[in-house]
Amino acid sequence: MGTMLFQILYLVGYFFTNTFQMTKQITSLEDYQSTYKYSIENPENFWEEQANTFNWFKPFDKILEWNFEEPEIKWFVNGKLNITYNCLDRHIEVKGNQVAILWEPNNPNENVKKYTFKTLLSEVNKCANALKAKGITKGDRVIFYMPMVPELAIGVLACARIGAIHSVVFAGFSARALADRVDDAQAKMIVCSDYNNRGNKCIQVKQVVDDAMDLSCNSIETVLVHQNTGGEVNWSDDCDVWWHDLVDNQSDVCEPEWMDSEDMLFILYTSGSTGKPKGVVHTCGGYMVYTCYSFKNVFQYKEGDVYWCTADIGWITGHSYIVYGPLLAGATTMMFEGVPTYPDAGRFWSICEKHKVNQFYTAPTAIRALMAKGDEWPQKYDLSSIKVLGSVGEPINVEAWEWYDKHIGKGKAPIVDTWWQTETGGILITPLPGITDTKPTFASYPMPGVQPVLVDTEGNEKIGNGIEGLLCIKFPWPSMLRTTYGDHDRCCQTYFSPFKGYYFTGDGAKRDEEGRIRIIGRVDDVINVSGHRIGTAEVENAINAHPEVIESAVVGFPHEIKGQGIYAYVIVDGNINSNDEFISEVLKVVVKEIGPIAKPDEIQIVSGLPKTRSGKIMRRILRKIASKDISNLGDISTLLNPEVVDEIIEQAGLKA
Repeated sequence: MGTMLFQILYLVGYFFTNTFQMTKQITSLEDYQSTYKYSIENPENFWEEQANTFNWFKPFDKILEWNFEEPEIKWFVNGKLNITYNCLDRHIEVKGNQVAILWEPNNPNENVKKYTFKTLLSEVNKCANALKAKGITKGDRVIFYMPMVPELAIGVLACARIGAIHSVVFAGFSARALADRVDDAQAKMIVCSDYNNRGNKCIQVKQVVDDAMDLSCNSIETVLVHQNTGGEVNWSDDCDVWWHDLVDNQSDVCEPEWMDSEDMLFILYTSGSTGKPKGVVHTCGGYMVYTCYSFKNVFQYKEGDVYWCTADIGWITGHSYIVYGPLLAGATTMMFEGVPTYPDAGRFWSICEKHKVNQFYTAPTAIRALMAKGDEWPQKYDLSSIKVLGSVGEPINVEAWEWYDKHIGKGKAPIVDTWWQTETGGILITPLPGITDTKPTFASYPMPGVQPVLVDTEGNEKIGNGIEGLLCIKFPWPSMLRTTYGDHDRCCQTYFSPFKGYYFTGDGAKRDEEGRIRIIGRVDDVINVSGHRIGTAEVENAINAHPEVIESAVVGFPHEIKGQGIYAYVIVDGNINSNDEFISEVLKVVVKEIGPIAKPDEIQIVSGLPKTRSGKIMRRILRKIASKDISNLGDISTLLNPEVVDEIIEQAGLKA
């Protein structure tokens, strides 16, 4: 679009939306029930109403085209928009001087940074122009490997501003894992920092990028480096560029690129049941509509509230509920650089007191870790501003739920135990605070427009309450994944082929007598460690890279802090001099290949693995042993090598 036409459209008034509107917010139980009923009976009308609260450069021709067999899902067909216009520009007139991003540094003695909607738009535009100056155009992929600094959010939004596709890689992954993602996306640029301040550690970031570049990353033309700490880094004049040299001198005016509703917004890699991470693809229009709607309703955000999600933008939670959802809703969203226990176990609560946080959203792992530090820490701080508590990443256990309710919410702040996935884009099942009831361990009720069902192993829908089954969704919602990048067949096989006509979540669930849904856990070979999905095959591949390893099998087991830990059974090639030394070497290999997050908590060296006569490893048995539950292993006589089960049990120090 030319500058003059853009300005004319701007002056006409919010493009094809006649008045400035905000997403509807549910206000009562009756409102939820009637809204849900309407959204299921008239899904297209319902989502059209939500979409019309946003600014479209060109209105959509049709609400929805879909089938779950290909699969092919299109929302708001032929509509043109830019998500950053809706995140930033449309708020400027009314909220230009309101804080959009509030950044709390790792070191509590350093200065907080505040970006108003006006200053954030300016910074995003400068970064967008910098990207264009380095040849980044619509459709190009840009990888981010950064700590939780404001420049990460600015860079992500800058990509969306010009139609580039961002892919954030959690800055704890290894060089190998980073390189794999760069190569899969065929990215043209990596944006990183020099170092990462995390607790009392200063972690190399640029060096990991350099190591990844040495491994492969042949598509990369530019590495844009943000000077976070000022520490020394290796430098290549061929590709390395400082953020402050490139970005700071750019114009702060950048017209938003017109994007089709189904143009790619971002790729986010998630572990699957096979070794190769899946590049989950989300598109512009549907993701915009759903993340804003879910944010406003799940957290019951009100004007003037301060909202804090403690996640990392390297995960989907950070995308949807630190960056896009809150900014679309015109909210003040917090980013935190550090960890919950630095400089002490009161850091989360001191921040809540300092900034008068109203909605607090974190993971059960963090809650359990802080719970273990003692009740005295939250008692030191005034937490009366908190109106809503959220939980994300895994089902929260009863003890953690009750502690959270008593010591953080003081029995007055409802807990929303949210269930969703990287693939769903937004929260699908959750209580609504102050509106629906809450019950420990239950995600509870579907969001309007979301149609969950439980099916049996044959794909037959199970009707009624008080039942258990496999969790599927039978109708599309706007923010659902569209494909897995570069491999649409994998998307089909993973999510849509298991049960015809349904999106399969990969989770088992139960529905209680009142209709609340409880997530039981993964039914595939994926472990949920501290809310992060890690594929067992990916960890096994890393372990098997050790020269002394013949074969390995990885399973999950209950962990009092992480929720699930990683237990590895390893067959070695001959004798090893020291078990401890060998285990240390294996852990180093896993860190090198994937990152610290995937380190096994337990490694047991075994002579063999229980297998069927067709050669399939019986992971069910290994999970039982890892969980120290050998009361009912089932019939093992049909195994190829049943004697190995007793051997593994004995080595694990258990009594058969």
